[in-house]
Amino acid sequence: MGQSGTPSFGLDDFGLDDRMRLFGYVTAENRLAYLWVLRAFDAARASYHVVLHTSDVTTALADLAATHPDCPDPTHLELPRLLDALVDWGVLDRGQDGARATTLAEYRNRHSVYQFTEAGYRAHRAVESVLAAGLDDSTLSRLVFADLLADLKALAAANSAGDAEEVYRKLNRLDRALADVAERAARFYHMLSDLGRTHDVRPEVFLAHKDTLLAHLRDFHDELQRYTPRLREAVHEVEATGLDRLVEAAAAADERLFATPIERLEDWRRRWVGLRSWLAPPSIDALSEADRLAGATMAAIGDVLALLRRVTEARRGGVSRESQLRHLAAWFTDVGSEEAAHALFDAVFSLGGPRHVGVAHDDPEAIATRLSWWDAPAVELSRTLVQSGRAPGAGNGRPARMERSDLARQHLRERQLADERRHVEAAAALASVDAGDGVALDDEQAAVLRRLLDVALAARTAGRADVRLAAAAFGVRLTLTPTPGRFTTVSTKAGRLHLDGYALTVTAAAHTRAAA
Repeated sequence: MGQSGTPSFGLDDFGLDDRMRLFGYVTAENRLAYLWVLRAFDAARASYHVVLHTSDVTTALADLAATHPDCPDPTHLELPRLLDALVDWGVLDRGQDGARATTLAEYRNRHSVYQFTEAGYRAHRAVESVLAAGLDDSTLSRLVFADLLADLKALAAANSAGDAEEVYRKLNRLDRALADVAERAARFYHMLSDLGRTHDVRPEVFLAHKDTLLAHLRDFHDELQRYTPRLREAVHEVEATGLDRLVEAAAAADERLFATPIERLEDWRRRWVGLRSWLAPPSIDALSEADRLAGATMAAIGDVLALLRRVTEARRGGVSRESQLRHLAAWFTDVGSEEAAHALFDAVFSLGGPRHVGVAHDDPEAIATRLSWWDAPAVELSRTLVQSGRAPGAGNGRPARMERSDLARQHLRERQLADERRHVEAAAALASVDAGDGVALDDEQAAVLRRLLDVALAARTAGRADVRLAAAAFGVRLTLTPTPGRFTTVSTKAGRLHLDGYALTVTAAAHTRAAA
């Protein structure tokens, strides 16, 4: 019986402490020998040879030693002691094989045979996956979205035709594909975090792969943005063929022996809810897991660019800023006196005492001596004297007069006012037409629209795609209303502007309408 009180076979009989003990051989003194013994069992299991005698283990180890130089010689190992320790940890199970006995004495002594426990085999595979992990495993699959769309189309067709086995195959494949996407994404972003944490130790690794990383992230984000509306629509098409019918067909074709029909039905319903939350959440305001993944991808691109800037600055200076600060802190700790610490501070940060300057008035007799400093007129100081402490050059001791060109200033002001009038006229014309009805905007109207979009989009809050955005200028008001799954196209003489996920409206501002 398992912990839940239901009949179990092998794996469920292991409690929490027993499962933790499965990894005891990883930290044991002779851990490499234990690892190769388990690899011998794994190699035999691949050939459908599950139960091994001690002599079989020796033979399997000799075969591994012939092809792997790191494998120890089985004649130099205390194999019975290693096997007994693995049995104590729960990785292996020991049995007796009386068929090997040829005499009564051998039968009484019995022959021990060993095999993997189910939990022990999973523990060994987990250790092997950690040992074989590399950068090649940390990738985002951008090609999976086309497969997801094709499987959803096939799932809708199979559910309409009543093909239960095809429904089970496609739904199971979709579930495994989305789980793989989530696992790959988590592993990839964790790899980026490790790369940013260790860039001071291995900057050459990051610099060698920075272009590949950015291209990989950009391609993945583009594919995700392109397929997200189509995948959402495909999910709705599948549900239109009958959700209850879909779940019942998948549960009927499920071949799990130790699950009741009700358990299989609830499991497949839960899987579909998870798939729907990934691609098409029930609420229009809710963010799907695909949207969150797109946001995480954009954040990762920003992190990579920030990391590139830090690495570049560190290599330009020959040492990273963190290393510089650590050495400086060590210098402050090792100084012998407080005066030396102050001198080091002044030398590093170029800070010192305030500079006092004094200049006599041109006509000292013009100011009464009874006046205080607060009431006496100020004395003009040279900028050179204040900034550097040096007296001004030859002349009357005052800074040179700044030449002001009133004609040039007037010309610039007139051109500025003309530009403003042109923008106001373009904005008024823009408010009189629908920007998304296909009418091509001229250059002035397109320039005004771009400036309004810059102001509106700059006010976006990170992670919030459901907030209405607005901006006002030149007497008009631009409003961006969230419309997930749709986009607005604005035609201009220079091309087309696509706004994904927003509806665009341009109206006259309140004060402009009141004046009219």
